[in-house]
Amino acid sequence: MSPTQQFIADHSDDDVQKLALQAARYPEVDMAFALRQIAGRQKVKNKIPSFYQNPLLHYPAQLSLEQSSSEITARYKAELCSGHCFADLTGGFGIDMAFIAAKFEKAFYVERQTELCDIATHNFGILGLSHITVFNGDAVDFVQDMPGVDMIFLDPARRGHGGQKVFRLADCEPDVSALKNTLLTKAPKVMIKLSPMLDISQLQKDLTHISEIHILSVDNECKELLAIMERGFEGNTQIITQNFAKDSRQTFSFGNEDESASMPLFASHTGKYLYEPNSSIMKAGAFRLVAAYFNLQKLHPHTHLYTSDEIITDFPGRVFEIVKVSGHSKQELKNIKAETPKANIAVRNYPDSVEILRKKTGIKDGGDDYIFACKMLDEKYYIISTKKITQ
Repeated sequence: MSPTQQFIADHSDDDVQKLALQAARYPEVDMAFALRQIAGRQKVKNKIPSFYQNPLLHYPAQLSLEQSSSEITARYKAELCSGHCFADLTGGFGIDMAFIAAKFEKAFYVERQTELCDIATHNFGILGLSHITVFNGDAVDFVQDMPGVDMIFLDPARRGHGGQKVFRLADCEPDVSALKNTLLTKAPKVMIKLSPMLDISQLQKDLTHISEIHILSVDNECKELLAIMERGFEGNTQIITQNFAKDSRQTFSFGNEDESASMPLFASHTGKYLYEPNSSIMKAGAFRLVAAYFNLQKLHPHTHLYTSDEIITDFPGRVFEIVKVSGHSKQELKNIKAETPKANIAVRNYPDSVEILRKKTGIKDGGDDYIFACKMLDEKYYIISTKKITQ
């Protein structure tokens, strides 16, 4: 093991900034490289655990790691892929390629940055992915002359020229909305990773032949949208929501037209239990459909909370037992603080923010109690005190 590799191994959990100040003590170490690898390994420890377990892999600058997929979402993408030949036109750090390529006999990795190409070439060799060919070039140029493949993947860069984040397809690089027809001449199926901030209805206007839209959350935080275009597809787009928790996966799927056709029931009062859909379902906008599907009553047309007297154990979201329902007058808020001095507070279709409500009540943050401030069907505001049953 070289002095640099030994240094990385010995200091894998140490503070990178403090190590940088000690560089003069280790003249035999390539300190710039070592610090980048230590920082990279620390970054992927939880995000990409299988990479962390392999000490021979190399890492790029921090920004590339921040923009890369997690192992959970990369493995999910691989579940959606199959065929003989695959092309990733925006290779980046290569996380998605590393997992998806295992489903194909041949793969093309395309990336504009030479450094990332060098890192990918090294890492693919370490991972035994010798069937991947690395191309250092622009996706738009490459796709014009590339051979036909079974599937194409793109993760358009979502930062503008000044480094600011962008969300519209036309502002990303490459602009997939301008390339969509060309892409579908090169592959019968195209998968595009997109920002969770992108409006789904606008996405369906910008692209064509979308067979599926996947909305991925990890621990109830929406991380990615995946749009799948299929050559010649003209049917009803399927919306597939996923929420990955530590020991489970919540899945809820529906057709693009199902939400508008749903006729949910509305609650005149709360039942024994309160339900909050996970962030993927909220992003999908399946507010009426989830109520109808699980036979729940919605608290208000614009309050996305639900209730029932029977517990639904497989509900894709959080389930709470209702302890008390109060109004939101000054006296009632004062009484709530006396009963619950510490709680997690959420507001849904309510005039005050969490911060303002916390100031009014004096309730401290945290604990095992959950308080929801919301509007109900009678157009009045209520405070619902609960205990969480499921994640």
